[in-house]
Amino acid sequence: MSAKITFLGQSTFLGESDKGKKFYIDPWLAGNPRCPEEYKTPENVDFIVLTHGHADHVSDVVNVFNTSNCNVAGPYELVNLLSDEGNFGDKAVPMGKGGSIDLDGLEVTLTHAMHSSSYNGQYSGEPCGIILKFENGKTLYHAGDTNVFGDMNIISELYSPDICLLPIGSRFTMDGKEAALATELLCAKKVVPIHFGTFPLLTGTAEHYEEEVRKRGLSTEINVLEPGESIEI
Repeated sequence: MSAKITFLGQSTFLGESDKGKKFYIDPWLAGNPRCPEEYKTPENVDFIVLTHGHADHVSDVVNVFNTSNCNVAGPYELVNLLSDEGNFGDKAVPMGKGGSIDLDGLEVTLTHAMHSSSYNGQYSGEPCGIILKFENGKTLYHAGDTNVFGDMNIISELYSPDICLLPIGSRFTMDGKEAALATELLCAKKVVPIHFGTFPLLTGTAEHYEEEVRKRGLSTEINVLEPGESIEI
């Protein structure tokens, strides 16, 4: 079986590895206006991985944990804040950028991102991107909330992601033009645009991003997913 991820709106994904391990990235479910109704109730998963502390990325972490009693990995300060609230105990997996850990057979690494991060008004560490390496050797890069930065080229060199999840919504993250440059720096084979269309303030569109990618002469496969749709990795 292939690994797959299901887009749940904004930056939230429900994933399943090729050996059947289930996980959330940045779970925002109940209050997410783009999350399909059938996905608003947390599913039983093996782990959660987080990019940063803003509400549209972590609002349902404790709810998922209470359903699953799963490991919760992410930036050190953020995981500790959430653990204090949700009593994660030894299921809390605080991390820093660059090092890797094993979660149920998947290799998880945090990368750089350029944004901010707070949880309930408290500093929650530096924002991050996520590298997930599946049992089949395929690699996913979730950029989190970020603008473009030159070291995306280093992410490409080190991890050679098979699929990249890139924000395109503008205002708080990259717009289509910046995301197209990120696509080039990452040598991205496949991209799923994220963090757009949720609120009027997010003015970036998939059409603009695709136009900017083509201007650069890139052959990247762009997969615009509607919430509830999945893609294999």
